[in-house]
Amino acid sequence: MSLKIIQHMQELLKKSEKFCDKDGNIFVLNVLQAIEDIDTDLVKLLLRDTKAKEQFFTKVEDIYVLNQNKLIEFFTMNEFSKNSYTSYTNKIGLIRKDNFIKKFDDVVLAWPHKDCILEGGQSKDDKKNEVFYNEILSREEIDRLFEPKALTNIKKFSLKAPTKVTVTSGSEALASPLAVEQSTPTEITENDNLIIKGNNLIALHSLKKKFAGKVKLIYIDPPYNTGNDSFKYNDRFNHSTWLTFMKNRLEVAREFLSEDGVIFVSIDDNEQAYLKVLMDEVFGNKNFISAVVNVVKPEGRRYGFIAQAHEYLLVYAKDISSTDMYEMTKHDKKLPYKDNKGNFDIVGLRNRAVKFFNSSNRPNLYYPFYVDENNIDDNGFMLVTTEPLEGYTKVLPIVVDNLQSVWRWGKEKAKAQPDEIVAKSGSDGSIRIFKKDYSQTTMPTTFWQDKELITQKGTQQIDKIFDGKVFAFPKPEALLQRIIEISTQKNDLVMDFHLGSGTTCAVAHKMNRRYIGIEQMDYIEDIAVERMKKVIEGEQGGISKALNWQGGGSFIYAELKQIDTFKDAEIGKLNYNMYYLPFAEIEDTEYVISEEEIAINKKFYTTTGTSGLCDE
Repeated sequence: MSLKIIQHMQELLKKSEKFCDKDGNIFVLNVLQAIEDIDTDLVKLLLRDTKAKEQFFTKVEDIYVLNQNKLIEFFTMNEFSKNSYTSYTNKIGLIRKDNFIKKFDDVVLAWPHKDCILEGGQSKDDKKNEVFYNEILSREEIDRLFEPKALTNIKKFSLKAPTKVTVTSGSEALASPLAVEQSTPTEITENDNLIIKGNNLIALHSLKKKFAGKVKLIYIDPPYNTGNDSFKYNDRFNHSTWLTFMKNRLEVAREFLSEDGVIFVSIDDNEQAYLKVLMDEVFGNKNFISAVVNVVKPEGRRYGFIAQAHEYLLVYAKDISSTDMYEMTKHDKKLPYKDNKGNFDIVGLRNRAVKFFNSSNRPNLYYPFYVDENNIDDNGFMLVTTEPLEGYTKVLPIVVDNLQSVWRWGKEKAKAQPDEIVAKSGSDGSIRIFKKDYSQTTMPTTFWQDKELITQKGTQQIDKIFDGKVFAFPKPEALLQRIIEISTQKNDLVMDFHLGSGTTCAVAHKMNRRYIGIEQMDYIEDIAVERMKKVIEGEQGGISKALNWQGGGSFIYAELKQIDTFKDAEIGKLNYNMYYLPFAEIEDTEYVISEEEIAINKKFYTTTGTSGLCDE
């Protein structure tokens, strides 16, 4: 790991007697106080130095703004002058750090190497050689690690036009079933469905410029860090390593989400609590939507003291005030009530998002209903009106968390549709107001228990596709269908950077969503790509029959171009962050990249456009 920045800053501070004694020792406390005070001598010293300016200032138009927090962290790292690589102590837990973070009164999760980047390769060879790159000390290495990488082995898979033959009657008939053909595209556009092979952290940074702010849904099923999964980093900080691994990816993933976008992360009890706190920090706890309990094995996994029957889906928004979640289709559920318009269900009329909808900001939604408790219809509901009548009970929305909640409908709408509103007594004797719902949809809840969502279903589906066991514990298609159904609409962009067997892309394809899938392991071609080819051909597993899936569409497969590691003469160690070829070096003749691939890469990395429709 390079320590040039420490040495550089030491030499820079030696230029000022204010921050250094005659023997060259840095007055760290003086420096910290100067940062706190935004001391003009210190600011001028830093601004005059190119490296310091790049490292500790943010350029806003033509103005450079000092990043106090970053500078404080640099000078408060443990044993700053002794080449420490992390500012966090070797403990994991909640902290309230001193200095600038205290000003915001944030309580956050801390662990060793939280301020580092871990490349996080999933292969065994990657794990043996990886190091933590400190975000400040190793800025150059990290910048090189994250610069866009060249794409190679680029292939497009699409439906081959079926040939026709003339039968004796003179009519035409298809001569063969649907089949996929492979071709070499001349470009990769935002409209193309993409499957990328490569380290997902590096791939995300490579794709970031083109797709930042354009992804409606991210779903990932990362390693659970159980000791039996793919996250087998054999060091004494396995838990810390996992947290760094996840933090690095969640931070860049957030940049991909559109303002109304959401992320779903599958996890179990091994890391759920820590991941929740980490995601609060990355996405903001105000943007937390839900911790869905997903029953994956109803009878429970029979080990330990209590049989584990469920996993979790942690759900966060990019900006909860801009996010819509959609109702899901009711499958085989009979609507329980009936009137002269037909069958219906009921939905509470009180708006439960009290943080965003209350009497202080929505006064037009706060008004009383009047209920005749003695007038009950055949469905067991009481008569409701917006007008005060003698003998009727006045009903207002309740107070929640010291906030006065409101109704979903304004008074004029309620007055215009009196037959759509009913009342019923709750178990506590209070009167609740409902609106009738004749639709075949329902709001998703926090408890998902359905036979189509259990792990065994996913295993059966993938085994059937490949006529044998090829992948352990894939998620069932119905689970991804529900996630995609409630968080996206047709043609929205879906991303999964822990693609595994390809379930997310398969379901997105069948549901007419665009998608990006990323996976590092070699089985991506044998499993995920082959699965997607079968989807294009119209395979009838999983959710296909329910959606009347008949095949079609296309996707592009590409790989991050791998190159050999090399010896860094300056630091005398293997440099692993050049494992993939930077796009900037694609024309170097040493790497023998074809003119066609160079042209595709240039178009991909140097042009942007508006997102279009997915293949039908």
